Amino acid sequence: MTTTTLARKWHTTAEVAEMLGFSLSKTKLLVLTGEIRSVKVGRNRRILPTWVDEYVNRCAEEAERWSA
Repeated sequence: MTTTTLARKWHTTAEVAEMLGFSLSKTKLLVLTGEIRSVKVGRNRRILPTWVDEYVNRCAEEAERWSA
């Protein structure tokens, strides 16, 4: 018997908050302002893992610019 583990295709706002170590309200604000991209599915927001990575990379690039 083999077990297949499925990787999540997208995350909830609460999951992204946990991943980033932010509060839920901070993450919702980032989504609302468009700093973290999202799509609305029914009544819920969903965020692709690549969009989380884009946000983190953008923050890292800005930090590098300020420290240079």
